[in-house]
Amino acid sequence: MGNKSDTPLADLLLTPEDALAMAGRRGTQAAVLLALYGWPDEPGLIFTERRADLRRHAGEISFPGGRQDPEDADLAATALREAQEEIALDPAAVELTGALAPVSTFVTNYRVHPFVGTVPHPGELNLKPNPTEVETVLTFSLDLLREGYEMRRLVRRGVPVNTPTYEVEGQLIWGATARILGDLLQRITTS
Repeated sequence: MGNKSDTPLADLLLTPEDALAMAGRRGTQAAVLLALYGWPDEPGLIFTERRADLRRHAGEISFPGGRQDPEDADLAATALREAQEEIALDPAAVELTGALAPVSTFVTNYRVHPFVGTVPHPGELNLKPNPTEVETVLTFSLDLLREGYEMRRLVRRGVPVNTPTYEVEGQLIWGATARILGDLLQRITTS
């Protein structure tokens, strides 16, 4: 499997307007940034490992993002602001190229709007985890992520769920992050 590198990335994604228009459960509006580097030759994504002592989503692997603030012009601005707050990713270094379908979280009742943006290689960015929220910044190639895919039965809050997961370098990506990642990989991968 490879990337659809002969097609412009924006053509493989939804426009932010189309993504926002998609019907779905209501909930707290939030946005995440899928910071894609190395496109199309050796693409990878930037993730965060959340601190283990946080009240929500403790220790989980996620995309930078969070709740929409009233000051945010739109949800894309939320994704960029949160990435800057969480990992010091300068919004000027991000070229927003599109969006993915919104995803609802089941336990926390968030409506998560994923935005995809290309960025320089992480080695060229001065990324720093915000110590109040993020334990570490992680980068994984799309090839490693594809290889780490597996449907698993996880028990969350005493309830068994079958869910897509990605295990890479000892890190388990699951839940809304895994569903968002699966949507991206499906859109940009050739068989």
